[in-house]
Amino acid sequence: MFSLRSALTARNHLKAHVCAIFTVLTLAVATQAGAQNADFPADDLESLKQEVLKLNRDLLVLEEDLLFPAQSQVAVYVSMDVGHFFDLDSVKLHINNKLVETHLYTEHQKEALFRGGIQPLFKGNLKSGEHTITAFFNGTGPEQREFKRAATLELSKTDEPAVIELRISDTGGKQQPEFTVVQWPAP
Repeated sequence: MFSLRSALTARNHLKAHVCAIFTVLTLAVATQAGAQNADFPADDLESLKQEVLKLNRDLLVLEEDLLFPAQSQVAVYVSMDVGHFFDLDSVKLHINNKLVETHLYTEHQKEALFRGGIQPLFKGNLKSGEHTITAFFNGTGPEQREFKRAATLELSKTDEPAVIELRISDTGGKQQPEFTVVQWPAP
């Protein structure tokens, strides 16, 4: 059974290993200048650096697998379509009526969303079962009025990873923004 304590312990062990790897890498780089004059070949030093970098990548993947196992993983993303009727300022994400993430958007981030970007907002763990995902959107609406809306999804979490999209789109008929929370199909 996966527990938070074992994940934190594993994370601390991984951090210690990563620190040790970077220490070895630093020593390797520091001795590189001396390696040209000594008997230690530069090719061996380069292969050692490559092995250390590969090990670091493997440790980071392992850490993510330990902290966010697939059977409990949930990821939430934000997307925006067009944006004529809504200028996004912030998003607050609640899971089971508990605030888990909030984000204030810069002009650069909003432009990226307008161009079709998808912003990762939250990544975490949820037990299997029923959960309520609620997103609160704040910004400027039509006629430069302050605009606050919420969208909710009732999520039936299974052992598969859950991917949720907070979608902001324009509805031309109503000339209003529309906010939806959509669960992507399991991979």
